[in-house]
Amino acid sequence: MSGVTDVGPWECDALTTDGSPIHLRPIRPEDADALVAFHGRLSPDTVYFRFFSAHPRLLPQEIERFTQVDHHDRVALVAVAQERIVGVGRYDRLRPGGPEAEVAFVVDDAFQRRGLGTLLLEHLATIAAADGIERFRAEVLPANRRMLDVFGRSGFEESAHFSGDVVDVVLPVSPTRATVAAIEEREHSAEARSIQRLLSPRSVAVVGASDRPGSVGQALMTSLVGGGFAGSIHPINRRGGTIADQVAYPSVRDIPEPVDLALVAVPSPAVEDAVADCAAKGVTHVVVITAGFAETGPEGQQRQQALLDLARRHGMRLVGPNCLGIANTEVGLDATLAPFRTEPGNVAFMSQSGALGIALLERSAALGIGVSSFVSVGNKADVSGNDLLQYWEDDPRTDVILLYLESFGNPRKFARLARRVSRRKPIVALKSGRTAVGRRAASSQTAATASVVALAQFPSSVAAPARFAFGPDTAVDALFEQAGVIRVDTLTDLFDTAQLLAWQPLPAGARLGIVGNSGGPATMACDACSAHGVELADLGATTTGRIRELISLPSDVPAANPVDLLAGASAEQLEQAIRALLDEDGVDAALAVVTPVLGVSADDLAGAIARAAAQASKPVLACILAVDATPGALRDSHVPWYSSPEAAVRALARVMRYASWRDRERDPGHVPDLEGVDRTRAAAALTTTLDGLTAAEPTAWLPPADAAELLAAYGIEAVPTLPAPTADEAVAIADQGVEMVVGVVHDPAFGPLVMLGAGGVAGELLADRTYRILPLTDRDAAAMVRSLQLAPLLFGYRGRPHAAVGKLEELLLRLGRLADDFPVVAELDGNPVIVTTTGAWVADIKVRVASAAPGLPADRRMRS
Repeated sequence: MSGVTDVGPWECDALTTDGSPIHLRPIRPEDADALVAFHGRLSPDTVYFRFFSAHPRLLPQEIERFTQVDHHDRVALVAVAQERIVGVGRYDRLRPGGPEAEVAFVVDDAFQRRGLGTLLLEHLATIAAADGIERFRAEVLPANRRMLDVFGRSGFEESAHFSGDVVDVVLPVSPTRATVAAIEEREHSAEARSIQRLLSPRSVAVVGASDRPGSVGQALMTSLVGGGFAGSIHPINRRGGTIADQVAYPSVRDIPEPVDLALVAVPSPAVEDAVADCAAKGVTHVVVITAGFAETGPEGQQRQQALLDLARRHGMRLVGPNCLGIANTEVGLDATLAPFRTEPGNVAFMSQSGALGIALLERSAALGIGVSSFVSVGNKADVSGNDLLQYWEDDPRTDVILLYLESFGNPRKFARLARRVSRRKPIVALKSGRTAVGRRAASSQTAATASVVALAQFPSSVAAPARFAFGPDTAVDALFEQAGVIRVDTLTDLFDTAQLLAWQPLPAGARLGIVGNSGGPATMACDACSAHGVELADLGATTTGRIRELISLPSDVPAANPVDLLAGASAEQLEQAIRALLDEDGVDAALAVVTPVLGVSADDLAGAIARAAAQASKPVLACILAVDATPGALRDSHVPWYSSPEAAVRALARVMRYASWRDRERDPGHVPDLEGVDRTRAAAALTTTLDGLTAAEPTAWLPPADAAELLAAYGIEAVPTLPAPTADEAVAIADQGVEMVVGVVHDPAFGPLVMLGAGGVAGELLADRTYRILPLTDRDAAAMVRSLQLAPLLFGYRGRPHAAVGKLEELLLRLGRLADDFPVVAELDGNPVIVTTTGAWVADIKVRVASAAPGLPADRRMRS
């Protein structure tokens, strides 16, 4: 049989609609017995709908045909759960090499209504489209409503009509925007459901529970019992007896009732056996506290992979290993090693570090920031930040999301999810590894190092040229900027920002009103505003009149922003001044910067600020100097307190930038359809060079003619491919154009990034560059142009002609489409690009290609 030689990329794990893992893989000849057993479990109705007749047993020739396929004209995938086949999807071309194939599915009755048919359809469509198939056809009995629903709800552009006694369904397999949207919605629902089940168990087993003081097993039991968990708690200890007044069992298997969640805290050599016991019991989620896996090196990585494989085979989700635990205040679930209680609230936490996870919980408790849920992901063998974002997006108890990240498992998926979530809920991220030293530390302390190590060891075959000013953290900055993620550099900054987001409304603009009782701290606040892009609001006559009357200012002393109430001001005067600022239409936020003085205590000042902020529709911040902790009145009233004016302004500046981003994202833009794109022509321009690549020489530069042809296939105008410019045009290009540089650079973790920067010596000296990850939307392209320092030159600065900015944005979109379509493009350098009043001309282009790893287009699958 001829056909596809490498079907490895087809094998993967995915989630059903109830959040349970399922394994998908190509069928094999050795599946014959398993297929017979699968058929024997099907109900008569299911068999009838599949074969259009009673068919109690498969015939030998059917077994051979069903299990032996060529992976080209005939493809079959099986869904495996608990090491049994529970679903089969297949297609057969109607003629060899032709564009149409007949598709069919059958799913175990026990697994129906869990989205398995749709999942098989998605993966078969991906395989078929990559192998030149354009359409699926299926004949379905009219009574088979479930199968008709699979096609109807798939997102593919289905057409169906009666043909005799059957419904003839035709399904184009090329994905459309509607298809992608439907797949992403199913992915969102399944992953959110999986985490909801993790965080809301009805019963919890603690494997390794102990009453020995200081042990991990005792700490977990203490947290669970003390947290008031509403469900059942089952300590597991081979000696039995009782622990924390709960009956202990020698094994999870001995527990008489179902178990939803198991916490595993036994020595690392015993973890796999413990998880195997959980699998035999039917536990759906496992949190492995124990360390000693991938963070210890290659052997530990192998043990961790074996653990993950075990969990996936038995339909379990795995948190950790090497983690602190999880918490959900809604159900009183405190399954962590934290030595204090977490109070309910609206902030969700994810930490990749156990120690920092404890610090996050401690600091939130000290500030009075309540927690909705908390997950320490540890080595991120399975459950990751992407899963949690899917859940927190719709969680009504979560308004703010805090992340501590050391690496990304799937950066492009994170970018997609974070951008969507950020439109509704702010995400604040502390991402370590900005420096080479930090990246080395991260890679030595955590197992989730794939992207960190890849960034630190950028392959020479796809290395970015120095003129791109590209560093390992550039991709992270680009991702966060596109996705609206608020990036902070310290834990202090994380909580300074979090308390403002958790407790106060978003500002409508960037104009700040400042009030204080001393000139020096208020001046410091003004300097911080200048440094961080916060505007000092201009006060109207009504507001200045209220302030002048309030503090009896002489007529020759201006009442301006910042408002100085002087040291003798009372708490009541402070309250009235804040109210006056909040009533001013030109003020978007108010900051009180005050110091206790004789007769006016910190508590007096805090009470005044709290009263003024009550029911305010604008954010209010407080900086009360000479106090060590948040005054009670501010904490009780949810007014954020800062130890210095600069810290308050920095936090506000971050939130103002986020609010501005979210306002812009009301129209998030789209990836436009571009005219004049010819992928066949582009592929031909790449073929000769790609065919010449070898293992010893995996990368090469395209000949100039092929590079120009590649760009022309995407409608990109390069000067050498255009008619010779007239003398007037040449003068316009040389004298009136703005010199820029564009490019594509490949990041090993994030994939291709599109770059735009200032050209010439000045541009290189200033490193005036901006980057975006793919896919690139029209809004992204516009933001790239406007984010550069030289942007004013394009918009008529000091009488210069207004440049063809739209043409430059279109150039970026075409480069983004090219990079997305052809990952083999490892580097593309357009330098210079001359932007004139009529166009954006690429004067010189260099393209390097590299061997691409085999794989499929992105589909719905779990991270391996």
